[in-house]
This record gives sequence, structure tokens and C-alpha cells, in this order.
Amino acid sequence: MKILLAVDGSAYSKKMLAYLSTHEALLSPAHEYTVFTAQPDLPPRAKAAVGKEVVKSYQSEEAEKVLAPVSKFLLRHGINAKTDWKVGPAGAAIAKLADSGKFDLLVMGSHGHSALANLVMGSVTTQVLAHCEVPVLLVR
Repeated sequence: MKILLAVDGSAYSKKMLAYLSTHEALLSPAHEYTVFTAQPDLPPRAKAAVGKEVVKSYQSEEAEKVLAPVSKFLLRHGINAKTDWKVGPAGAAIAKLADSGKFDLLVMGSHGHSALANLVMGSVTTQVLAHCEVPVLLVR
């Protein structure tokens, strides 16, 4: 099975990994894993002030701070996962990769905001569910 793990470095991502570690059917070297995170884009003025290379380096470092601990966790379980990251809105980026990468399952932690909070702030989970055609396992 080809599994996409969407992570953001939060406690919810850690809960998702803890859940996986208790379910051998989901966390197995027999599966192919990709760990993905999305980095927010910076405002154009900020990018212009510091330069493209500085912005790219910063975003790369921030993505690595999220991806490295997850990769280390998976290696402890005998899994050598691929990693990937993109710049842009997280929900759209996760859904796009899940579909274009032909994944069998997307696993992600959910913050579990109320319906009112989702209306006001939006939700990565809501965006993923609305745009992704891959089965999604949400862990709260």
C-alpha cells in the first residue's frame, strides 16, 4: 500500500504517529510511505526585501524541522520513508499530492476545530476532504 503521511510538527501529528505505531497493519515496512508538509508562502514584499534565496533557504529549513523527527520515528520502526514539501496552502497541497501521487491512503492528524471555527478560519482538514479523492484517515 502506498501511504501519504501529512504532518505539520504539531501535537496532532505526534498523536497520528502514536496511533500508527499501535496498528501494525498501518505501520509496516511492507508499505511505501511519503511524509509531506506544506510551508506557508511569504508575502511578496517580505520576499522582495530579503531575496528569493533567503526565503527558499528559510522554507527548506522549516520544512526539515517538521520532516526530520517523523523520518527518525519511522526509521526506528524499520521504515525508510520518502519526504516532500511544498510552499502554499496546506489543504490544497496535501490533496493535490495525494491525488497526483496515486496514494492508496492519506493519514493526518486533525486539530478538531468546531464548525464555527472552520467557518471563520477555514480548516486544512476541510480543504483536504473537499478536494482529495484518496481515502483519508483522520486521527484526533
